[in-house]
Amino acid sequence: MFRRASLALAATLILTGAALADPIEGNWKTQAGSTAAIAGSGTFSITLKSGKYSGKNIGAFKAAGDNKYTGTITDPETDKTYSGKATISGTSLKMSGCVLGGLICKSQTWHKL
Repeated sequence: MFRRASLALAATLILTGAALADPIEGNWKTQAGSTAAIAGSGTFSITLKSGKYSGKNIGAFKAAGDNKYTGTITDPETDKTYSGKATISGTSLKMSGCVLGGLICKSQTWHKL
């Protein structure tokens, strides 16, 4: 009886985990006012959905644990790509692009839609 209940609980937890989306996935309002869509599994792609650069892919991130992500981010205006990091806190996403090994960084805060 205990073994059967344990197997049922394990199966439920596995299926529930697969059904939950990663917190970074979804639509985000950028600091410039555009909408950015973040989607994927394993690697998350960032595509602008509105604004002057609509349709442009501007980044790729992988989970680094504890609501933190690392990857690359591209400035859509200049097409320059930087090492990037992102941190989620509630419905806010702090995006940073850095050069010189993280010595100089520029950050923005995006908000979940």
